[in-house]
Amino acid sequence: MTTLQAITFDLDDTLWDNHGVMARTEEGHYRWLLEALEAWRAARQEEALGLTHEGGGQDYLQRRQQLAKQVPERRGDFTWLRLRALESQLEAEGLPRSAALMWAAAAMNEFHRLRVQVTPHPEAAGLLAALAERYQLAAITNGNIHLARQPLASYFPVAIAAGELLTPKPDPAPFLTALSRLNVAPECAMHVGDSWQEDILPAQQLGMHAVWISDTGEQALPPRVHRIAHIKELPSVLETLEKSD
Repeated sequence: MTTLQAITFDLDDTLWDNHGVMARTEEGHYRWLLEALEAWRAARQEEALGLTHEGGGQDYLQRRQQLAKQVPERRGDFTWLRLRALESQLEAEGLPRSAALMWAAAAMNEFHRLRVQVTPHPEAAGLLAALAERYQLAAITNGNIHLARQPLASYFPVAIAAGELLTPKPDPAPFLTALSRLNVAPECAMHVGDSWQEDILPAQQLGMHAVWISDTGEQALPPRVHRIAHIKELPSVLETLEKSD
């Protein structure tokens, strides 16, 4: 067996539970926008916009979905989709373009402030610190979290935001980009993630080892693919691989 030199990690629902933070972020940044806009227009003695949280939020979602269809190369660049959708929505409500651009950018700043407030699994930092002593580490994510604003960022000298590359997983490009920056061949690397389609299959097809975080499923796994229920079980997989080396 080829000696393992690097481990790449998915982030959301791999190193932390993402569902709760995304729900809060989705709700929070749009509500912030509507409240801030209402106060701004009141101070200028202008009428409130006709947007409501429910109706405006649904329209915001539909605009993002439509943009993803119209500009498919941007379908995984979630920050771009959100920003453009907000700009078009605010312009449609009658805001001058300069004001629409300003408030869309402000709302996305609030989005990223909330988005980064994830709580890594308690074992994550210690695990990454130990792994960093033996392997090169990298992050590969389809999400739009600003990793540099997250404490775990220090463990990832290489961090790939696949959507910003315009090649979201399962495209092999973000994996190959990470491996190139690490200067490691695929067969000498392992990818760890929770999505079978976006993490495990592309990594396995490139010849990488892959560790699937899933607490369900009994199907037989392809060669070089391992299943664990939680990131804290990763050391046992690495120990098994080392014994077979």
